[in-house]
Amino acid sequence: MIFTRSFVAALLALIVVVPTVVAEERAPLRMVIEPRVNPEPTNDTRSVLRLLPPDSATEHTISIAGKPLQYTATAGTLSLYDQNGERSAAVFYTAYVAKGGNTANRPLTFAFNGGPGAASAYLNLGAVGPRIAQFGADGRDGATAKLIDNPDTWLPFTDLVMIDPIGTGWSRTAKPDNRAFWSVASDAESLAKVVALYVAHNSRTASPKFLLGESYGGFRAAKVARALQNSQGIIVSGIVMVSPMIEASYTFGSRNDALSAALRFPSLVATELERTGKFTPEAMAEAERFAITDYLTTLAGPTPTGERAKAFYGRIARMTGIKPEDVAKARGHVRDAYMDHLNAQGVLVSNYDMGFAVPDPFPGNSSHYGDLVLDGFTRALSGLFVGHARDELGFKTDMSYILLNRDLKWDWGGDRARQRVGASDDLRALLTLNPSFRLLVVHGRSDLVTPYGVTRYLLHQVTPADAPERVQFMAYRGGHMFYFTDTSRRAFTADARAFYQHVPPMVQPPTKQLP
Repeated sequence: MIFTRSFVAALLALIVVVPTVVAEERAPLRMVIEPRVNPEPTNDTRSVLRLLPPDSATEHTISIAGKPLQYTATAGTLSLYDQNGERSAAVFYTAYVAKGGNTANRPLTFAFNGGPGAASAYLNLGAVGPRIAQFGADGRDGATAKLIDNPDTWLPFTDLVMIDPIGTGWSRTAKPDNRAFWSVASDAESLAKVVALYVAHNSRTASPKFLLGESYGGFRAAKVARALQNSQGIIVSGIVMVSPMIEASYTFGSRNDALSAALRFPSLVATELERTGKFTPEAMAEAERFAITDYLTTLAGPTPTGERAKAFYGRIARMTGIKPEDVAKARGHVRDAYMDHLNAQGVLVSNYDMGFAVPDPFPGNSSHYGDLVLDGFTRALSGLFVGHARDELGFKTDMSYILLNRDLKWDWGGDRARQRVGASDDLRALLTLNPSFRLLVVHGRSDLVTPYGVTRYLLHQVTPADAPERVQFMAYRGGHMFYFTDTSRRAFTADARAFYQHVPPMVQPPTKQLP
């Protein structure tokens, strides 16, 4: 009887082991580097998390300026647990780590997009990752989109960890009705925990750590940096914000005051200059000066009359292309008038990039076609990333990749609280508490969702008077996702490289700031 039980146990062991061996023999030829397998807790057996495969690590080489750069790519998940020790969520990430040199001390950047509800594929395949999306000859054709090596990747000066916040990409909660992660505070805390887990699992404590966030992701980066410092004991060296929302009142509020109009005005002029082929730095500088001086003071004062009104409205008309009588009718508040000006010419434009216009198939019709950028060519990023993960990184799942989740029920903190949230105080705290902390903020000029004039104004309020070089601002041609334009992306990478080179490694004493 004892022999029989032993024999059965041995037979069962063989049954368990053999499929694993067969699977390994049939696996595609790929250089796998110590993949970390996340244990699958018993409470995942009926959860969507069971569709997530083990982590996959692969080796790759890219040519940068004629020189090969070898890197390891890891596609995987990090688990979050509730107070009962049960797995509450899995957060998907893609890490790209350059080989050679002292990896432990190399800068490490954690990146996420915004929304809230956007996956990191935008920044990954659009700006900083080693592979980049190419959208046809005109740069706007999603049907012909393909991946190519990115000559402007950030890998030469920082390792990258692209994070999909819960509810985006392949990041999911164990229970479908769990909304605990979808608020400003809990989102920041969960992402801070993910950063801490990656740092611990990969022995990157000594690496200077940076955050990169776009749109709401810029706001999120400030919140995550504070959560990292307060909850995880990790102090970041810097933040890079791309087209950020810093104070929500300028994004979600229906502000029609003089200051808001003045801060939006340069983006309208930039759009008109691009649209008419008249863009020059000098013309842009004139518009910026006018916006914050004569334009602002006139809108804030008594309504002009007579010759003064004619001269004021005429100057606005010349800069924007709007008819003088329409400018006068709007009393100089020309955001809506400019949209009407474009619609009258039979074109559709995107608020995310006012310079991107297409003929309106039904002029004068109020039908909604979706945004030309968000609902147009960038939708191809989802399919491109799935192919990248499956075919190049070895991460294969039948779970749908959510590029943009518009169904998130985000908790802003109460009724009308969305207009009141902001990150200015967080930036002030980071700059005050951390003497080596630095901030780089970049924008596209033709963006009307987060106009660059708003951000520049807000940065003036938080920049330390005794160390203004710690806060840098750059504006490029293009819109919210200006990096889809080759020249702007190249300029952004060059500015980011300079920004990173100014930050001393954590293992060395601070060096004197360069002028």
